[in-house]
This record gives sequence, C-alpha cells and structure tokens, in this order.
Amino acid sequence: MKKKYLLGLLLAGSPLLIQAQQPVKESKGFYQFLTDDPTQKPFYNDREGVFARNGMVASAHPEASRVGMEILKKGGNAVDAAVAVQFALAVVHPSAGNIGGGGFMVFRANDGQNYTLDFREKAPLKGGKDMYLDEQGNVIPGLSTLGHLASGVPGSVDGMATAHARFGKLSWKEVIQPSVDLAEKGVVQTAREARGLNAIREVVQKVNPGTTYFLKPDKSDWQEGDTLVQKDLAKVLTAIQKKGREGFYKGKVARILAKDMKKNTGIISRKDLKEYHSTWREAVVGNYKNYKVITMPPTSSGGVALMQLLRLVEPYPLKTWGWNTDSTVQVMVEAERRVYADRAKFLGDPDFVDVPVEKLISYEYLKERWKDFDFAHATDSKAVSGGAIAGYESLETTHFSIVDKDGNAVSITTTLNGGYGSKVIVKGGGFFMNNEMDDFSVKAGVPNMFGLIGNKANEIAPSKRMLSSMTPTIIEKDGKLLMVVGTPGGSTIITSVYQTILNVLEHGMTMQQAVNALKFHHQWLPDKTMFEAGAFTPNTIQKLQNKGYILEQQRGTIGRMDCILVLPDGTLEGGSDPRGDDTSVGY
Repeated sequence: MKKKYLLGLLLAGSPLLIQAQQPVKESKGFYQFLTDDPTQKPFYNDREGVFARNGMVASAHPEASRVGMEILKKGGNAVDAAVAVQFALAVVHPSAGNIGGGGFMVFRANDGQNYTLDFREKAPLKGGKDMYLDEQGNVIPGLSTLGHLASGVPGSVDGMATAHARFGKLSWKEVIQPSVDLAEKGVVQTAREARGLNAIREVVQKVNPGTTYFLKPDKSDWQEGDTLVQKDLAKVLTAIQKKGREGFYKGKVARILAKDMKKNTGIISRKDLKEYHSTWREAVVGNYKNYKVITMPPTSSGGVALMQLLRLVEPYPLKTWGWNTDSTVQVMVEAERRVYADRAKFLGDPDFVDVPVEKLISYEYLKERWKDFDFAHATDSKAVSGGAIAGYESLETTHFSIVDKDGNAVSITTTLNGGYGSKVIVKGGGFFMNNEMDDFSVKAGVPNMFGLIGNKANEIAPSKRMLSSMTPTIIEKDGKLLMVVGTPGGSTIITSVYQTILNVLEHGMTMQQAVNALKFHHQWLPDKTMFEAGAFTPNTIQKLQNKGYILEQQRGTIGRMDCILVLPDGTLEGGSDPRGDDTSVGY
C-alpha cells in the first residue's frame, strides 16, 4: 500500500495543501525529498499534523497540552494558557518542565504588537568568574553541572507571574489550579517519562542522600502507566497560586530553598530570591525575503543567530536545489560555522556587556563574514573566529507554542539546562533545580556541556544572566501571523529552528512535515556536522566529504519541535515532534 505524503506548494508565500501518492523530485514549487534518491524517506516519522480553527497548543507532554487547551476553552487567552502549560510541565515533565529553572517568551498580540520576556536565571550574588576553577586555574569537572553550586537563581515563576499580570485574562488562581490537581492526584507516566526517572535514580540519590522524591513506594522501577504523586510540589504550587511570585521568592518556599542551598554548599540566598525579577526586552525583528521574523534578543543568543543564519543563506536558491541536497547543506553549514563563532565572541547579558545586535544581523556585516566562503571546499573552523566589529572587545529544555481563537500567539522555551538540571531536589519542595551556571563561560575557550565555546562577554558575574541558545520565534507574512516555532536541544536549538522554518518557507513542507524532517547540526567547534540517520543520502555524504566536510551520524535525535502554522483559510496546524511525547491539541 502506497503511503500518502502531504506536500506544500508556496503560493504568494502561503502553503497550499495537496496530496501526492509518493515522494517526488522538485516540480513547479514542490520540495524534492532527496535529489539523488527519491525513494529514500526524509522523515523521522509519518505523523500528520493536528488541525483546528479556534485554538492550538503544542507542547512536550499530552497532559500539558490538554491543560492549555482547557484554559483556552474557558475563555483564556494564549498567555493564560501558556502559564497553565508552564506549571503543568513542571509536574508532568520534570526533566525539563520546571519552577526551578528559567526561559524566554515571545508574544505577538493579535494587533501585531510584539513583546519578549527574559526570565532567564541569574548568577547568585556570591557568584564569580573563577568559582569553578581550582588553584591552578583549571576547570573542576562536574562542579558547574551537578549539585547545589551548579544552580542559578530560578526565573520561571516570576516570568509567568509577570506575563500574566500584563496580559492574562483569567484569574491567576484558575490558571494554576490544573498543575495543583496534577501534582496532588498524580500523573500517569508515559514510557519515556518512566525511563527517565529510572535512569537518574542513582545520581539523584548521590546528590540528595536518602531522598524518596521520584521513587516508587516499593522502590521498584517505574513502568508506563504508573502514577506519580507529588504532594510537596502541590504545596509549593498552592503557595504560588495563593501569593503569586511572592509564594516562591519569599515566605516558606524561599526559606526551604535557601536552607537546602546553605546546607549543601550552594550559594543561592533568600536575598537572591527576593531580588530576582524577569525583564521585558525589545525583540530581534528582521525580514527574511518577504517574511517578518520576531525572535528573542540576548540574553538568548538564539534570535541574533537565527537572523544571521537566515540572511546568510537568503541569496541562494534553496528551493531549486532542494531539501538536504549537498549544495543546500553546504551553505547552511557554512552559515552555522560563522554564526556560532560570532556567538562565542559577542553574545552575553546585555545588562552587563554591549551586544552589537543590529551590527551582527546587518547585511553589510554578514556580507563581510561570507567573503572567505568557497563552494569548492569546506572552511576550516580553526581559521574562523568571531567577526571584527570596531571598538568591541541546554540539552534538556522544553518548548511550547500556543495560538488562541483571537490570533494571539505565544512561543516559550524554558529549561533546567541538562536533563533534570543539577539533580538537586529541594527538600520540602519536591522540585528539581537547574544547572544553568554551566551556560556561562566557566573559563574562556573551554567548552560547556554542549561543546559550546564562550569568552569574556559571557563570564560569570553576580546577578548576571547566562547566555542561552533558546530560540522561541514567531513568523509573519503580509502583516498576519504565519508560524510559531521553537524547540529544546541545547546547542542544536538554533539550527533546528532554522531548518524547520526553511522547511516550510523554502521547501513547501506542512508544519508537521517540517517537524518530522530529519535534521543536522554544526556549531563551529568541534568542526563536524552531526546528522540524524537518513538525513543525507550516500551520494550527498560523498559529495560533502569530497569537499572536506567531517560528518558524524547521531545515535540519537536532534530537536523536539512544537510548532503551529496558520493556513491560508485561518485553520491552525499543530506540529509536535514524534521524537518525544510531544502533542498538539486543538479545538
């Protein structure tokens, strides 16, 4: 039986859905799957999108998406639903959903106004640039990734309270209640969530000796279908529900968090918590051809990097070349190489360093960066450094996208950094803390847990926010909402968002196909291109290797996208990644 594939044809910039019986090469605007092997499957999975008219929630967990949809059905707007989803994820998806972490929000109101909120964690007041170095100035392994000293001051609760206070429609009590219910009554474990909890049991016991959090009462392995009840977390969520941000940053919760830190060589204090506040920032906004891109500014590096990547490849006929052909891959990889070098040199917390955003995304600067590109061979990353500007000296993340019936759109990426963060579970609170301090440049030129290199712009300082790769993004066409995108994936976040956008805009894919499509990643150093199995045909691999590209097939997957596309008739298509439990729900 032949499988059906939805193909997109870009007419006036909008995907028109039609059906074809089998993958085909490019013809009259259709994307080609793989030019040298049209029978090879280009997708990780055959999942099809979810379609709805009145609202869509795409998140990492079916329960969280359900919660968001129920809020929309009650008359809540996209921000109400986002707050509810964020807290629900803290209960049902503890490896990345959080109240002990932080993140970023891009919000586009239905009148076209855009807003970005930075609720990234901060270094504690006692933090300093050499805090993870020994007497010889060498990095102490594990100190910035495991245990209490690895945590930055959490921003998620303040971020949600700040967003809701400005844009929320329903009451704070209403949007928090679903997460309280999930924690008190318990959440049924998916196979993936059960495996995750089993995998961390040993290290959790090492970091939190004698804890019973996230253990089954009989100490046996978690199984799909088991119910996880979190009574202490329910109490924390209830305090937040009753007192807003004060329920987390002051009072009992703040006391138990600071006490747990002090007892275990952590340095987050009650003063750190009291003084934390998220920050509204001006979005990075630019055009890619006739599309408007609205994305996150620093402290995230994602928005600047995404605009650079899109503009560097803008002159090239990617649609004509086709999806993941050698020419398309080559220009995309060379763009990634230069952009990640810039990231290492220039990007940091704009409250502490001067980040030349407009210069970095300008066409004249990017033209200069592209001068040493040669189609005949791969550029050597050792020969590439951050660009010259006069006068200038996180793999377990989660993302969700929401569009409400009025056309308001939210794109939020939030994280603990590594899976289950620092593995610290706050005693009496039952929630994981982040290990975001590793996202600073612990030492200039030394890679972090994702292999990313950083320098002075991102060194540790008290109350400074660490650099991030999170890239929540919203795309417009002709002044109207077109796409809401984002993903977890540490250093691969930027490149996954980049490819997913191009999959729709250049290669005519539906939203779900763009999510399903096999992906690749290059980040300057180390100098290699990682790719998912099947992303490149043998012929493409050979052509790239002949030019000097070092290719490495991933054992795992790249990205876990949760995205929404607005079709020409106003229908919403939710595309959630089959690489995880990710689920789109619409009505």
